[in-house]
Amino acid sequence: MTPEITVLDRLLEVSELFQKDMARAFAGTPLTPSRVRVLWDLAANGPSTQHALAARLEVSPRNVTGLVDALEAGGYVLRSPHPHDRRAIVVSLEPSAATLMANMQQEHADLTADLLGAVAPGDRAALERGITAIAERLRDLVAKAAAGPAGAS
Repeated sequence: MTPEITVLDRLLEVSELFQKDMARAFAGTPLTPSRVRVLWDLAANGPSTQHALAARLEVSPRNVTGLVDALEAGGYVLRSPHPHDRRAIVVSLEPSAATLMANMQQEHADLTADLLGAVAPGDRAALERGITAIAERLRDLVAKAAAGPAGAS
């Protein structure tokens, strides 16, 4: 007897397919999903201190330092002194990385349109509401699990 394929099974499949597509897209480059997250954040929010980047990405400052080190070595970002805080460093996209990210954002929009094109127009709003609700619930469950036994009550 074959087990029924659930919504969770489909969501896991979609996640795996996205990961495979991203690995294919960045094969032969020094870009990893974590490094792309940094570039995506800088493209969306503009130049930033490493501390602010770490907070937005919900990773340690040490983790961001390693990511920025690799991106700087690859010519994707530039570090410069903060104009008002001599202890802080500002990270910004190199011009070639800004172009790369603009292209990536357009590809993202095109893929969104293509994927939603597979859904009947009358079902799209319900799909988006459902996916949003699932993401919010999963975010809550992950936060509660991270909080430990005290967060489970």
